[in-house]
Amino acid sequence: MRPVSSTSKSLPIAMFDSGVGGLTVLHECLVSLPHEDFVYLGDTARFPYGNREAAELREFALELAELLLADGAKLLVVACNSATAAALPQLREALRGRVGMVAVVEPESRLAARATSNGHVGLLATPATVASGAYERALEQAAPDARLHAVACPELAPMIQEGSEVDQALVDAVEAYCRPLRRAEVDTVILGCTHYPLVRPILQRALGRRVTIVSSGVAIAEAVHAELAARGIENDPDRRGHYSFLATGDPEAFRQVGTRFLQMPLGEVRQVAVKESRRAA
Repeated sequence: MRPVSSTSKSLPIAMFDSGVGGLTVLHECLVSLPHEDFVYLGDTARFPYGNREAAELREFALELAELLLADGAKLLVVACNSATAAALPQLREALRGRVGMVAVVEPESRLAARATSNGHVGLLATPATVASGAYERALEQAAPDARLHAVACPELAPMIQEGSEVDQALVDAVEAYCRPLRRAEVDTVILGCTHYPLVRPILQRALGRRVTIVSSGVAIAEAVHAELAARGIENDPDRRGHYSFLATGDPEAFRQVGTRFLQMPLGEVRQVAVKESRRAA
């Protein structure tokens, strides 16, 4: 193996998502890895991803990865469930030998496999993620005897991203999406969208206190730490890292909504250009 240079260790960890939802993942990484630098890209100009075709999501994911790597990164984190579900094999092939990658889906599935007692695991996710079957495959690999009960939630991520106060419409939507999972008697539920942790208290009430909720933030933070250690590219643990933000849409809108998701100050957000969608975002 080639020796790891100090330059490689000092590069940031790059992360992208369809919007601001991935900031819930970044939050956990900033808490767990305060000595590392991060750069986050939110594709807010083309949000939401959840109802798009898989081929279009693959194009988006590859474009965003290349945009981030052009500025230098020692690890890529795909914090978008829809993009991961549609493009993970293509991303791995495109980045092979260039940079390590950590993505959602597999880490949460491993946590859910460890958490479930009765083998009935629920999934709340976007239609694109559910249709991909990515979580079924990941859970089968982690726990072959477990059964996944998936519920597509087309309205939930857009309602959360709007950033308005929690209202009865949101509570009713959560209740409706959780009802099939209660009937299936799941004891563990995967939040298959990075927006959903923002309404975790409402989800927990709808599911019941005996149901374990698994979200991507903690799972990804653990996976990032393990990947950095395995590659020998951890930064100096005594330093304080910094973080920066890119958005494909309006930077001020990203900053205002994103602060609620990150639960930390965002500061400046720089706008970057991407290809136009084949349909209105």
